[in-house]
Amino acid sequence: MHRYGIRFGSIALVVASVVLGSNAADFDPLPYIDQLIGSRNGGNIFPGATLPYGMAKAVADTTSGSNQGGFTLDGAPVSGFSALHDSGTGGSPSLGNFPLFPYASCPDDDINRCDFPKRTRSRQGRFDESNVAARPGYFSITLDTGVRAEMTTAQHTALFRFTFPASAPGGNASHPLILQDLTDLSDSRQDNGTVSVDSETGRITGNARFQSSFSQGRYVAYFCTDFSGRKILDNGIFANSRASADVKDLTISRSINGYPLPGGAFVRFESEDTPVLARVGLSFLSSEQACSNAESEIPDFNFDGVEKAATDAWRQKLSPITVSTVGVDEKYLTNFYSGIYRTMVNPQNYTGENPLWDNGEPYFDSFYCLWDSFRSQIPFLTITDPGPVAEMIRSLIDTYNYEGWLPDCRMTFSKGYTQGGSNADVVLADAFLKGITDGIDWDVGYQAVVKDAEVEPFDWSSNGRGGLDSWKALGYIPVQDFDYKGFGTMTRSISRTLEYSYNDFTIAQMARKRANAGDEEKYLRSSENWKNIFKADQTSKFATGVDTGFVGFFQPKHLNSTWHFQDPLACSNIDNAGSICSLQNTASETFESSIWEYGFFVPHNQGDLVTLYGGPAEFVRRLDFLHDSNITYIGNEPAFLTVFQYHYAGRPALSARRAHFYIPRYFDTTPEGLPGNDDSGAMGSFVAFSMMGLFPNPGQDVYLITPPFFESVNITSPLTGKTATIRNVNFDPAYEAIYIQSATLDGEPYTRSWIDHSFFTDGQELVLTLGRNESAWGTAVADLPPSLGEYVGFNGTLAARARRAPSPPNVAPRYAPSFGRASFGLN
Repeated sequence: MHRYGIRFGSIALVVASVVLGSNAADFDPLPYIDQLIGSRNGGNIFPGATLPYGMAKAVADTTSGSNQGGFTLDGAPVSGFSALHDSGTGGSPSLGNFPLFPYASCPDDDINRCDFPKRTRSRQGRFDESNVAARPGYFSITLDTGVRAEMTTAQHTALFRFTFPASAPGGNASHPLILQDLTDLSDSRQDNGTVSVDSETGRITGNARFQSSFSQGRYVAYFCTDFSGRKILDNGIFANSRASADVKDLTISRSINGYPLPGGAFVRFESEDTPVLARVGLSFLSSEQACSNAESEIPDFNFDGVEKAATDAWRQKLSPITVSTVGVDEKYLTNFYSGIYRTMVNPQNYTGENPLWDNGEPYFDSFYCLWDSFRSQIPFLTITDPGPVAEMIRSLIDTYNYEGWLPDCRMTFSKGYTQGGSNADVVLADAFLKGITDGIDWDVGYQAVVKDAEVEPFDWSSNGRGGLDSWKALGYIPVQDFDYKGFGTMTRSISRTLEYSYNDFTIAQMARKRANAGDEEKYLRSSENWKNIFKADQTSKFATGVDTGFVGFFQPKHLNSTWHFQDPLACSNIDNAGSICSLQNTASETFESSIWEYGFFVPHNQGDLVTLYGGPAEFVRRLDFLHDSNITYIGNEPAFLTVFQYHYAGRPALSARRAHFYIPRYFDTTPEGLPGNDDSGAMGSFVAFSMMGLFPNPGQDVYLITPPFFESVNITSPLTGKTATIRNVNFDPAYEAIYIQSATLDGEPYTRSWIDHSFFTDGQELVLTLGRNESAWGTAVADLPPSLGEYVGFNGTLAARARRAPSPPNVAPRYAPSFGRASFGLN
């Protein structure tokens, strides 16, 4: 297996075959994990050693401007080795606390000639990319100084193994030195940091307060570091660029210049040839707890044993999905399994480490952010790892119990900023509809989502929804709203209207399953509020003045119901006008996306949207234009569902073609192989779902069917132990035959272009016969995915969507009829 993958292009066919069924347990996915995908060009992934959802995350930290995950392969040097990280995030880097840095020796054996500050010691952190290795539970790098650093982890503890060159440069005495710094990736240390070193054992303990990324909050982290392998020569503390073996304790301030003063401790070792092992225990409660975590999890400094346990944990987590490798380029397998791997790095299980409250419930952190992960990451885990999903839901509900609101974004015990709607509502609804129950108090969960819909928080920039008075009275969020009850950035009126509409729809689905007809009707009505900002005569032009040829777009509305204007292409991938579309108070009415792209975000009522856009042929033409004109950006989550929305126009074949358009063109196995930051596994889940052949419409019990990128895929449900299979007949590894001609489900003819979650839990078999041309499969009105609005079939008859309890996929869909009519036919 390559250290990291090469570009798609050259054909390296894998001749081995995995026989699914009795031999599926023999399949080992770990050789196909490449943790360095996305380590260059802004992927921002964490490529180091960790457990699934582990708190300890050990890796080398580089000085790159894109080091949100710690390590990059962009030529930047290493400034330290730390054990707390997030993965794939945007914004300022988070965590990276208390880095270690090793020296083979200090010049002339003088500790004051070693570089202690991060800004200068990174000159000793240069490395060659060929000296980097990463695999599940393990990361290593050899610096140009000859120092080799290896690392592995338990849940709250990292174990580093530093191997030093046999002799120091210039023939000096080799007394290796390891320092530990009271800093983090963002240099965000607040107030004072403290550190102590035990003169006899060399144990270093300390703590500091840091700024939480993408939030207003702060947190205190603690560490406890022990050493093994060589005798200790001396130890002490450093402040700024000077050190002393006579001083063992330090409290250091942030300084007045906004940059935290360098400070920490060091340990120097006798001249021996054995490696030095550094065990770093972590806690958010106390240094004593950090020491306890380390001593209980890694009592004997057994590096190989800890690595094996981590490797076994990853193998177990990845085992539910096995694929046939017959004829498949190895890089496709690497792309697939590496995507799955990244879905389980964040969020992180901080259970037992929450300093704010502890009532015995699980606590997960680094939901960074649910606006990203509700679309495919958490739905993917609902299939492959439902136990932790139940714990995540319990954690979200417990956060509601303690803080009064479901979080939309949360990191290091702080409320992050809300990007759009209250999308924890979608996360809860998705799990509820798919039968996730283990330990969850769904009465409180339902109470929490209803509060999002009904009660405006004072600070809706960090949780809940703003503008609820206007929402209820006008049926939309106005631009320049008058809102005196709560406060947040007065922007994003279009994207918030669309997201609130969908949030309410998912609440209605929960109400239906709970037999609460009143709430169901209420939230179904408000889920149609998106229609109130559709301007049927709105046109769209390129910056050159050339008309795009499409009419009818969402537009902002004022309180008095008059129209405001936003260029539908503003904030799109081809907008070069410098439009602002994030959380600035001067930003636009859509968040991180254009009206063109948000124009498809009506996940619950594609029937009416198709009608508004002029019918299925025009809907398809508009979707094609969105993608082919480079308006959309697949590196951002709003693009995900648009790849598969051809299903709703009766053209599932085009969804398959579009998936192959993006993979591997925009997702490959190189370090720059992600089109944007991974967003805590969101990009990984998009790749995994797309290649598996079932993509979710999250918040609904719906998976849209496209052919897998493999001859067959097996998915074993951890809940039931039953194995679902998707099998391609006439599989073509050149991917020219990617169109479904016919299908069977458990041996019976199956014509619907979608399936529900029982496919996984019941262990069904879906067999897809493929061909090189688009067929009529999945195009009939009765075979389209559910929509709140009505479809009209080829013969002009109404295809009603009866309101009913969940039913098997071959029974009529169960969403309520509405107003729209769409006429379908192949074009």
